[in-house]
Amino acid sequence: ALAHCVEALYGKLASPITNLLAEEGSRALARGLTGIVQNPNDHDSYGLALYGAYLAGSVLAVVGTGLHHRICHVFGGSFNLPHAETHAVMLPYIIWYNHAAAPEAMARLARALNVEDAVKGSFELAARLGTPRSLADIGLAEDSLQEAARLVMQSPVWNPRPVSLSDLEQLLQAAYRGLPV
Repeated sequence: ALAHCVEALYGKLASPITNLLAEEGSRALARGLTGIVQNPNDHDSYGLALYGAYLAGSVLAVVGTGLHHRICHVFGGSFNLPHAETHAVMLPYIIWYNHAAAPEAMARLARALNVEDAVKGSFELAARLGTPRSLADIGLAEDSLQEAARLVMQSPVWNPRPVSLSDLEQLLQAAYRGLPV
């Protein structure tokens, strides 16, 4: 759900209203999920997570998806990787890839995560939540990276930063290894 909010923040059809929904959804998801991990019996945290997920779905329906979802759908549909885990691994890398091309979106995301830097904050959130850190962790074979990049590039989607095959291969290689960016 957080990926829906992030892509909505810099989506081609983003508007002041979708920005508000996406920022609030990001804030609620980050707080709710962190609370659930810290205390699985905290019903208020579940409420926050559900609220954030609702906002994420609502904003996705208006703005649509971009590169992040295209990559994750290729990994799920062509390489049988698990949906949620693939999103969790890829999201910080996509945020890193797009951060310079979408400064307003990154400022909103940083505010929602209560951090100075959206890229660093997204990696820190993933660590706090205990999500998988790399594509290797969730079962992708390294020799699949080039084919995955080729499949993503076959159906280009809008992205705030232009995407070349070489850039995409480097991005996927970093995510495969769980490398810091």
